Formats: sequence, C-alpha cells, structure tokens
Amino acid sequence: MKRILSVVLILSIAFIFACTKAPEGQKAPVSGYLAKVGSATITPDDLSREMKGLPEQIQKMFAGPAGTEKFVDELVKKEMLYQEAKKKGLENSDDYKKKLEDFKKLTLIGTLLQKEVEEKAKVSDKEVRDYYDAHKNELTANNQVRASHILVKTEDEANKIMEQLKKGADFAKLAKEKSIDKGSAANGGDLGYFSRGQMVPEFEKAAFALKKGEIGGPLKTQYGYHIIKVTDKKEGAVMDFDKIKAPLAQKLTAEKQKELFDSYVSTLKNTYKPEINKDAISKVAGSTAPAPAETKESK
Repeated sequence: MKRILSVVLILSIAFIFACTKAPEGQKAPVSGYLAKVGSATITPDDLSREMKGLPEQIQKMFAGPAGTEKFVDELVKKEMLYQEAKKKGLENSDDYKKKLEDFKKLTLIGTLLQKEVEEKAKVSDKEVRDYYDAHKNELTANNQVRASHILVKTEDEANKIMEQLKKGADFAKLAKEKSIDKGSAANGGDLGYFSRGQMVPEFEKAAFALKKGEIGGPLKTQYGYHIIKVTDKKEGAVMDFDKIKAPLAQKLTAEKQKELFDSYVSTLKNTYKPEINKDAISKVAGSTAPAPAETKESK
C-alpha cells in the first residue's frame, strides 16, 4: 500500500512541482540545499512553496520531521524520473509535445477563468445573510410533507382529472381508479411523509411549495404526469445562521460563478462567432459508434 501511495504521489506532482534547476552548463549552488539530484537542488524555500501548493489533507500526511523527510524523498524520486526522461530524449516526442500543448492550454484557460469568473464571483457576508433571511422556510431541519398523488401517462389525461377535482371529485377515489402507481393508489394516492432529498427534484419542489390541503399539477417527471395533494406539513426548526453560513456561501458562489461563466461564454460567441458543422459531426459520430453486441444466435 505504501509503495502504491508513493507512486501516486510521484505521478500527481510530476507536472505541478518544479525543483530549482541550474542553468545548462552551470553548477547550482549547494549551500542550504535539502537534497541534490545531479545539477538540480531542492532548497527550504522550494519545500515551503511546494508544500503550500498541496491540499490541506495531503499536507497533514507530511507533517513533522519524518513527514518532511518523506516529502523531500518524493521530490527526489520525481526529479530522478524527470532527469531520466530527459536523458532518453522523451521531451522531443510528438506525444509529449501534444500533451504539453494541451497542458498549456488548460492552464491558460484556468488563468482566464480565475480572472473573469472566480475573482468576480465572490459573495459578501451581507449577500449570504440576505439569502438566509429570504429562504428561511427552505432552511429548516427535518421539514416534512405528507402528500398524495395521482400518476398518469399523458398530460391530456392529467388535465381531465384536474377538471374533475375542480368540480369536487374525491381525490382518493380517483387515485384508486386512475393512478398507474399501484402501490400508492391502493391507499388513495398517499405517499406518506417525506423530507427533502427523498423524491425526484421537480416533485419535491412542487410538493413543498403547496399549502396543506392544496392540489397542484399536472407536473411532468420521468415517471409521467402527477397531480399532487398536500395533506399535512411538519415544519422543523430553522437552522442557525452561523452553522449554515459556510455551505450557503459555497452555494451562492457556485451559482454566481455559473451565471458569470455562461454570460462570459455568450459574449465570446458573439465575438468569435463559432460555426458548428452538424453534418460532419453526424458522420464522425456514425463512424465511431460502437458495433452492436453479438447475440448467441449471431455467433
């Protein structure tokens, strides 16, 4: 296991960490180095910089004198592999050059997005607090809804049932007669109590938005068309702001980043006016489609 971890660490840092290199034909100063591999040295400054670039979880693995020594050993292994690859002339291979160009492209894109999206998507404490105050009804612990539904295959059928309900028809009776969800239909469409995250998103959103006794729909999901009746609600306590502040900030930041990204890409499309050759894409997709699996009869 330790050997596997070592290899993973070497590979993961191969394109991230860079030890101090001496110029070609010139010896590197050796004063204060932590390790030396050929003409390359690893200094305390290098170690500090590279360690800070690691995720906090990984940093903990290299804490203390023994951990620092292990980390330096990983950098030494990486440096030996790097020098051996250069010795074999692998940096001149077409495959390496293509990967290097791809890496440069991704790094440059990352730098652009950091400037145009991440730095502009910072969320203030006030924004988080305002969101919290405006959505307290959604930020409750153990909020539950009890609902019944009638599930049918078509929107037309769902609309006809809604008309019957508006004229006073009994919901439970119609559920038993019309719903294709036979499990709940036997109980008049009753689904029992459920919390957020237990139903498909669109159904959950609609059910929690309805008031007790209210009927809504038709609502389309992957299962068909639903007519929903909320029969009871259990309101939980609103979560403390300080406990939920961090995840709320992450949520708002992510939403703002997506909004800025979509807007930025839309602006770029207006500038560069990309053209999509759908006919060519269709041909390529057709030529790369996997062959049908053989059946026993075809063998």
